[in-house]
Amino acid sequence: MIVLGLGGMVGHDPAAALVVDGRVVAAAEEERFIRDKHAKGKQAEHATQWALKFAGLKPSDVQAVAIPFAPVSIFGPARWHFAARHWYAPDRAFTALFNGNRRFRRNVKNVFAALDRLGIDKDKIKFIPVEHHLAHASSAYHVSGYKDAAIMSVDGVGEYATTWFGHGTGGEIHRVKEFFAPDSLGGCYGAITEFLGFEMLDGEFKVMGMAPYGDASKIDVSQLIEWNAHGFRVNTRLVNCIGTRRYKRAMRGGSEGMGTYFSPKLIEMWGPPREGDEIDDPYVHIAAAIQKQLEKILLELTKNFLGEHIARTKRLCYAGGVALNVKANQRLIQAFAPDCEVFVQPAASDSGTALGAATYAAHQLGDTIQPMPHAYLGPEYSAEEIEAVLKNRNIRYEKCASITDTASDLLASGEVVAWCQGRMEWGPRSLGNRSILGNPASRGVADMINAQIKYRERWRPFCPSMLDTVAPDILQTKHPSPYMTFTFDVAEHWKSRIPEVVHEDGTARPQIVTAQSNPRYYELIKKFEARTGVGVLLNTSLNRRGEPMVCSPDDALNMFYGSDLRNLAVGDFLVRK
Repeated sequence: MIVLGLGGMVGHDPAAALVVDGRVVAAAEEERFIRDKHAKGKQAEHATQWALKFAGLKPSDVQAVAIPFAPVSIFGPARWHFAARHWYAPDRAFTALFNGNRRFRRNVKNVFAALDRLGIDKDKIKFIPVEHHLAHASSAYHVSGYKDAAIMSVDGVGEYATTWFGHGTGGEIHRVKEFFAPDSLGGCYGAITEFLGFEMLDGEFKVMGMAPYGDASKIDVSQLIEWNAHGFRVNTRLVNCIGTRRYKRAMRGGSEGMGTYFSPKLIEMWGPPREGDEIDDPYVHIAAAIQKQLEKILLELTKNFLGEHIARTKRLCYAGGVALNVKANQRLIQAFAPDCEVFVQPAASDSGTALGAATYAAHQLGDTIQPMPHAYLGPEYSAEEIEAVLKNRNIRYEKCASITDTASDLLASGEVVAWCQGRMEWGPRSLGNRSILGNPASRGVADMINAQIKYRERWRPFCPSMLDTVAPDILQTKHPSPYMTFTFDVAEHWKSRIPEVVHEDGTARPQIVTAQSNPRYYELIKKFEARTGVGVLLNTSLNRRGEPMVCSPDDALNMFYGSDLRNLAVGDFLVRK
């Protein structure tokens, strides 16, 4: 069965995933092709065209199209809960009850229009809507390789659900418990993200990175959420609010701007919202407090609703935007250690629902879903294609006998190297194919990359890519971490050896690299280790602030010449300034 999954049904992060006979063949985010971060309001048309071409398929070969958004019955609890909790905005409440599937109909209309443009006949395919959180659940469970596992999905909101707990057995997914909007852990965290001066659905990881600089005890966030192990209720007088309860930011000229997801009452409590790039009092303490609250609530809910399933299966599969909160993920591992293994989908946010919808639909249609062995599921470019781009742009370059020898020499000498190789990564993390690399022992390299290459906040941390042979000693654990979806405490005897990838709280968000997962990248780190004695590289995504990760050689060259990068290794070719 040839199944196309189209993700990003709530207006951001559209993506396409192609599953053929149960095997994930291709997956990529639309933003990478159109160079518009999050590709808001778009459909995954370029991503779909690429995926079909990569697989050698025509639009007419597609047998099923799955989307991660489904109609919700008025006889279930979701729409009634939403209406009851939005009594203060009666237009929203009545709409939920009497026109509660309007977003589903709009999504279907937009998808069908995109299919027409792509040449996929909607009347000749099976069209399969999958509930948003079921798609998240499938994106983690079905490709994890686990037969039996606990499953959870936590994000802002899907149709109406925000937080979902379940388990998988023999390929079937079973629901245990779910919570509905406006009661949303991701929504509350997102509202505070806005208060802290970042964009919701983009800056949450910045709040997580800011949190270790603060003291959670200095800010009381208990009023935001009322909770216990059996459930939670968000205070919509403060956050995750709509209508007249929203704080409206002032625009230039004094006019009223777009509403935020926090209310003026929050400003009365904490003072004005943060602006600028610095981290200071009280904002670092707010970040620390909201992070600690998320960790506590998430852990208690997981223990309550999934504790028995985790104890039985020793496995937890996790997706949804909140699953990219690596600090909370560390708490989950610690809570269920030493036996439980946690798998977090590398594209855990809404782009990953393309894969989830496709795998769920393929399973329903009778295919056995194969495990996803790695996250290198995007485009790749041949040596001939790369050289043609270099010649067409009249760029001086060197074709290297061994690009890993050349790059490891540069890195060992303290230089920074842009590294564009093989198939592009699936998900927001650079995993050694679209990366900026540095020597983690070279003091100041992180500050330099932030200031002169990435053009982002100086306090933002960097991550290590490390050989599987040294990872257990550095991290003091054998837990898998192929996708940078967890933090771990760094062993004391390593902190001074790799200071540029150890965060303020003594943790690191590692990618553990094996010879099987990425042979060329493994070879590079191995050669770097031979030159320096350190089997670790500083790794950050190959992009500038506000831009998507690069996709093509042209994108890499644009990034290279638009920053202070001095070395670009693209395929077997080295470009230097």
